[in-house]
Amino acid sequence: MITQITGLPENMVGFRSEGEVTKDDFEIVKQQVASLVEKTGKLNYLLFLDNSPKDFTMGAWLQDALLGINHITKWNRAAIVSDSDAVIEFTDAFSKVMPGEFRGFHKADYNSAVNWVSGK
Repeated sequence: MITQITGLPENMVGFRSEGEVTKDDFEIVKQQVASLVEKTGKLNYLLFLDNSPKDFTMGAWLQDALLGINHITKWNRAAIVSDSDAVIEFTDAFSKVMPGEFRGFHKADYNSAVNWVSGK
C-alpha cells in the first residue's frame, strides 16, 4: 500500500509504502505528481520505504517506471528513505543515469531527506 505523506513543504510530494504495493497504489502517486509538476514545473519527490522492494508487484514496478518516463524532464530531486543499504546505494547510483538528483537516506535521516528534497 502507498499513502501520501502530509505536512511536507509545498514544492514536493512524498509517499510511504508498506506491505504489498500493486499498480493500483500508484494512482495517488500519479495524480499528486502531475499536480505538483503542473504547479511548479518540476518534480521533487520522496518515497519512504517501510517495506522491501520485493513487496512491489510487477504491475507496481511498471507503473513506477512509467511515472519516471512520463516526467523524465521534470525530475529535480528525489529521495528514497530506507534502512536497506542496497536500496540507498542503488538510488545514489541512479542519479548518474537520470536527469535530476537522486539520493538515498536512512530512516533516521528522514528530516534531512525532506530538507534536501525541498531545497531547504
